[in-house]
Amino acid sequence: MKKRVLWMVGVSAVLLSTSSTARYPDLQELREQNPASELVVQDRAGVPLQALRVNFQQRRGDWLPLSQISPALQRAVLASEDQRFFEHGGVDWLAVANAAWDQLWDQRVHRGASTLSMQLADLMGLSERPSVQRRSWQGKLDQAYAAYQLESLFTKAEILEAYLNLAPFRGELVGIDAVARVLFQKQASALNSSEAALASVMLRAPNASASVLQQRACALLLSMGRAEQCGSLGYVLAAALSRMQAPMWDQPQSARHYARLLQNQGLTTDVSQIRSSLDASLQAQANRAVDSTLQTLNVARVSDAAVVVLDNHSGEVLAYVGASAGSSALEVDHARARRQAGSTLKPFLYAQAIGEKRLTAASLLDDSPLNLATASGLYVPQNYDQQFSGWVSVRTALASSLNIPTVRTLEMVQVESFANRLRALGLPLDKATEHYGFSLALGSADVDLLSLTNAYRALANGGCYSPVRFVPSEAAAPLNCEPVLAADASWVVADILADRQARSYTFGLDSALSLPFWAAVKTGTSKDMRDNWAIGFSDRYTVGVWVGNSDGSPMRNVSGVTGAAPIWHSMMRALHDNNLSIPPEMPAGVVARVIHFEGVPEADRTEYFLAGTEQETIRLATTNTTVVQQGRARIVSPASGSILAFDPDIPRQHQLLPLRARGGSQLYWRVNGRDFDRGSEVWWPVQPGRVTVELLDSEGVVQDTVTLQIRAPINQN
Repeated sequence: MKKRVLWMVGVSAVLLSTSSTARYPDLQELREQNPASELVVQDRAGVPLQALRVNFQQRRGDWLPLSQISPALQRAVLASEDQRFFEHGGVDWLAVANAAWDQLWDQRVHRGASTLSMQLADLMGLSERPSVQRRSWQGKLDQAYAAYQLESLFTKAEILEAYLNLAPFRGELVGIDAVARVLFQKQASALNSSEAALASVMLRAPNASASVLQQRACALLLSMGRAEQCGSLGYVLAAALSRMQAPMWDQPQSARHYARLLQNQGLTTDVSQIRSSLDASLQAQANRAVDSTLQTLNVARVSDAAVVVLDNHSGEVLAYVGASAGSSALEVDHARARRQAGSTLKPFLYAQAIGEKRLTAASLLDDSPLNLATASGLYVPQNYDQQFSGWVSVRTALASSLNIPTVRTLEMVQVESFANRLRALGLPLDKATEHYGFSLALGSADVDLLSLTNAYRALANGGCYSPVRFVPSEAAAPLNCEPVLAADASWVVADILADRQARSYTFGLDSALSLPFWAAVKTGTSKDMRDNWAIGFSDRYTVGVWVGNSDGSPMRNVSGVTGAAPIWHSMMRALHDNNLSIPPEMPAGVVARVIHFEGVPEADRTEYFLAGTEQETIRLATTNTTVVQQGRARIVSPASGSILAFDPDIPRQHQLLPLRARGGSQLYWRVNGRDFDRGSEVWWPVQPGRVTVELLDSEGVVQDTVTLQIRAPINQN
């Protein structure tokens, strides 16, 4: 009977050989046809930075030569799958006969007879039959013939190498490199006998339970004379199976979000590795700066941060951190997520106003209560500290980030014009201008860190905008940019942002914004301290930092200067460790003058003007020969134009309206032409109708007036 089975199988194989037309690739073609499932993103010098998954059907590692695969694994696979591998010529006829004999006597017995060569033929897709027929005797004959052909084309070592690199082990893991680096977190060359036994039994039963795998691996070790290692199998297997979704061991993981950005830009198609514009050492510094700063801010309810570093000339991205290592939303790229810009848009507004010669750096702006009527109601901007400074210069207003002077500047420039200028700088203002209104001056628009940092880079380049570059450019590649802001006005604004003395009013002289070399910087904090920013540039680099929380929850008393600025400071110091930044050369269209202020508390200084706008004495304008006094009293609350209503649940006699004023020493109130009370804060019993509230000084001169509408309570019967 046994001889008859051998004869039938041999004859069938010979007959099949006359009809097969399969093509057999060589080993090099196999390597090329089965690349790793993850592309490697390198830095500009070729240093690996990040592995990026590009094949989601299978998870493969690198193709490994046999010399880099553990001998223990090779022995275990041969013992488990093909003990006569080096003796047969592709088909183990003795194993085939034994399997056939067993099945003839007991059809419940299914003994495998496929050799590694036959399995490799199947993995290579050399069978011309549908997959559902490959386990039939005809399919096995296909494999047998293909195995004979492979044995004539490949050496035994090449067959074993190809098999170990193409075989599926468990789940989506294919090839020994993926198995070793995912399940066992080591190189394939370092697998020990226990790990090799577990990997080997996965080949035959890739979906088996842990208990079955452990039992079979122990049996394999017993057959190999390694019974003493059965005791540790349970622990090794449990640890391995818990890592099924883990990153591959020693896989670079320092630029996760940048790798995905490259993928979204279409730069990773049909390549196994790509050189990015990043600098590996600078990327590592950015990751360290983010993690160390967030550790200090943990008590202030801060969990996330992002960093972007750009080369001013080329526009290349040199560092890009989309989230901290401990982020609660690690997959979110915070450098591309849109957040409220806060005060970071102010420099562009002032650059536009100065470029249009509406203002100079020495012009005076009124930092006092402001109420603006809009289609949706009153807009009442406030300064960060809820205080007012009176008349201040543009230099002081911008450097100290005062809000009300900025809104007054937007009134001159107009919202539509400013919004269009921001769009030209690459900022994603995708809503109608009416949506933003006057609050656009204070950063109500949602922007992303990458776009905002590149807009500041335009400011560093004299108002000339160009898109960022994600891969290295030629050293001599020209910078093709589009003028968006006037070069001379951009220089003046950069000088203001670098003026430590001018920003001391708000930030003091010693803060994270101060550096031992020239750098221009602006911070920003959004509403309720949900986001804060620090964006600035030196003569060679622009650095942008965002700090906040992925879920948009507010931080606890963290502003741009305490949250984002320390990271910005650290990056700037790293960038200029060996070569300090120098101030940009003053453009030909800018002139310097020593100026003197009269009537306002600003010190004499050297100021810079666009040619034709220069002045030497700055004083307040006069009206009817009477000087407008800087410190005149103002009504702070209520805002003029307010519409108020009685609360029907509170007795009418208990409903009082606070009248608050600022400035002056002796203040008097008059309501609807009648004297009411005196002091900086009084409480007026509310009366329905149109109300006029006047604030007078000790001489009876009206200092400020507001009008209100008080609605009577609805009669509820």
